[in-house]
Amino acid sequence: MNIFVFGSSVTSSYWNGAATYYRGIYSNLSRLGHQITFAEPDAYGRQERRDPGDYSYVKSVVYSSPADLPQMVTLAAEADLIIKHSGVGVDDPDLEHAVARGIASEAIRVFWDVDAPATLSRVERDPSDRFRSLIPEYDFILTYGGGAPVVDHYRRLGARDCFPIYNGLDPGTHYPITENSSWKCDLVFVGNRLPDRERRVEEFFIGAAELAPELNFILGGEGWGGKRLPRNVRWIGHVGTTDHNRVNCSARMVLNLNRDSMASVGFSPPTRIFEAAGSAACVVTDAWAGIETFFEPGQEILLASSANDIVSLLRNTSRNRAIQIGAAMRRRALRDHTYAQRAAQVSELLARIGNRQTAVA
Repeated sequence: MNIFVFGSSVTSSYWNGAATYYRGIYSNLSRLGHQITFAEPDAYGRQERRDPGDYSYVKSVVYSSPADLPQMVTLAAEADLIIKHSGVGVDDPDLEHAVARGIASEAIRVFWDVDAPATLSRVERDPSDRFRSLIPEYDFILTYGGGAPVVDHYRRLGARDCFPIYNGLDPGTHYPITENSSWKCDLVFVGNRLPDRERRVEEFFIGAAELAPELNFILGGEGWGGKRLPRNVRWIGHVGTTDHNRVNCSARMVLNLNRDSMASVGFSPPTRIFEAAGSAACVVTDAWAGIETFFEPGQEILLASSANDIVSLLRNTSRNRAIQIGAAMRRRALRDHTYAQRAAQVSELLARIGNRQTAVA
């Protein structure tokens, strides 16, 4: 199938947490025989901070917005399937309308939401939101997470159908390597400073550092430069995807914190969980509904409901036990949660939808 994609960026992870997801999904769809054009705007300095790597599995098109939008729409009209991802970051309302209604084509139209809790919260707060009326126009909605609550919510808003396609592991990209002594620490958290994440970072990560001054903590991600941090926390700035294995393998434990919106919905494991799993890191995550459907708490992943819980886990989990938990998590991810499996799910779905449309025609 010839697929045209509007997304934030497949080539750069700078202020773009979906990069790993896009790469995992589209590289494996390409292996299944699909031809993919990925159009991303030249915005937010991402092209100046492209990640090293081979992106030949997509035809990467970097465009200037809004000047190049008419050309992008013309190119998209030639595809069999047109995908608009949420959070492109530039001209999202215009792209959402174009893909749903504005492109003259027989192509299948898909909205692929990489932050469904935030999208749904936005349209519920504002019934006049332009996207709300477009939901029924798409042939179906895909989501990066959220499970049944998100699927049911989209259907109530008129979606013809909705399917979750969860994050996963690309074992060729994320795997165990030798630790980096400069990033050696007891606990690391990597995430950009965002409004609905900062409170949880303060509560869980910074709170744990304050409770355990004898332990060493590392904070990665953009935006934390002006943040007051305890003396035992070191901020290392943006961590490119090529360094994720190194940072995950250098920490005794890796912390995952879901943003407020995703934690409240549940069933939303972010990319960092699977990246850490690939590195066989021992992961501590804030507790949220549905985690047990991905990894077994206490055996494959550790759960914490407070900073006190995190400190207790750090102080009472031996290094050998942490290694065992990380190894078990990696085995589970390789068995059940690879991007090859996610892409096969998407490919089967596309075949089913395509056959359904042919039968109707």
